[in-house]
Amino acid sequence: MHAVKEKGRKAIATNRKARHNYTILDVYEAGVALVGTEVKSLRDGKASLADAFATVDDGEVWLRGLHIPEYTQGSWTNHAPRRNRKLLLHKREIEHLVGKTREGNITLVPLSMYFNEGKVKVELALAKGKQDYDKRQDLARRTAEREVTRELGRRIKGMR
Repeated sequence: MHAVKEKGRKAIATNRKARHNYTILDVYEAGVALVGTEVKSLRDGKASLADAFATVDDGEVWLRGLHIPEYTQGSWTNHAPRRNRKLLLHKREIEHLVGKTREGNITLVPLSMYFNEGKVKVELALAKGKQDYDKRQDLARRTAEREVTRELGRRIKGMR
């Protein structure tokens, strides 16, 4: 009996704080080298990108701080929840990331994790940390935009 192939994209986890704390410069899609029990745990929709970040070591990209809880039906073959996981990217993309991260003040932050055609993928962002005043400006800008759209909606409905 053959397993049914998954179609489309199914979200596992997102890093909601990433867009608030960082200015996103570029986004990459990377595969993740995982063991069987990790994939099964991810299929249950359990993962946390909260403390996760990526580093480039010796021409390889590693995802660190990603928490995938142990698989409940797993035996002694279970995985370590916070182990470092290798990200799968093209050599040219890795060389580009190495060049950018060496410039300084730029980090690699995972934005989301999802299944794409049955394979686990991570959306990895080249990001620059925001200062507190940048965060306040973004918040003020979003609030102002929300007010403008609300006012336009009222005018269209003829409330004012």
